[in-house]
Amino acid sequence: MKRNPIDVFSEWADLDKDFGMEENHRESVDNMLSLALKEQKPFTFIDAGCGNGWVVREVQKNVHCNHAIGVDGSQKMIAKAKKIDPHSTYLCENLMNWTPQTPVDLVHSMEVFYYVDDPKKLIQIIADTWLKNKGRLIIGLDFYQENTVSHDWSETCGISNMKLFSERDWISFFLEAGFHSVENWRVGSKKDWAGTLVVTGLK
Repeated sequence: MKRNPIDVFSEWADLDKDFGMEENHRESVDNMLSLALKEQKPFTFIDAGCGNGWVVREVQKNVHCNHAIGVDGSQKMIAKAKKIDPHSTYLCENLMNWTPQTPVDLVHSMEVFYYVDDPKKLIQIIADTWLKNKGRLIIGLDFYQENTVSHDWSETCGISNMKLFSERDWISFFLEAGFHSVENWRVGSKKDWAGTLVVTGLK
């Protein structure tokens, strides 16, 4: 029987599977952040679907980071993030319903958007209410149409509600939300693995 993503990831937090996710996603996240942070100016940051907060902790090492927030729907993941890093801001919220008190310069997300009820709407919400003008959204996705090895993940992981879209679909979601300078590429592609799809754009 399939369960919703929050329940599954809460169980993974109990089983310490989040540390494996961190290890598996590090190459892609490092690639994404190297592009997103290359301007090296003072910035504020949100990690959407932050899990145990490892990306927030990485970004806060950057001397130009003024403030970083982690947001996740799993109370257990947020509790874990706060235990590891009690001095940072971690919030348990539904991404579709949450708005930051102050818009930020950069929103990052790795392996999250296809779990939400309406990914296209979330991208629009971020454009409208999360980002400052000229702010950047950057997302990484392993579950997408062209990465055929991922297509059975809903079954193998027992997770409901996974939205399978093509690379072109994700690009169109950014464009329709009003993002410009939209770019896309893949990280870590190899035989039988299309790589992490990265899509980014500026408000």
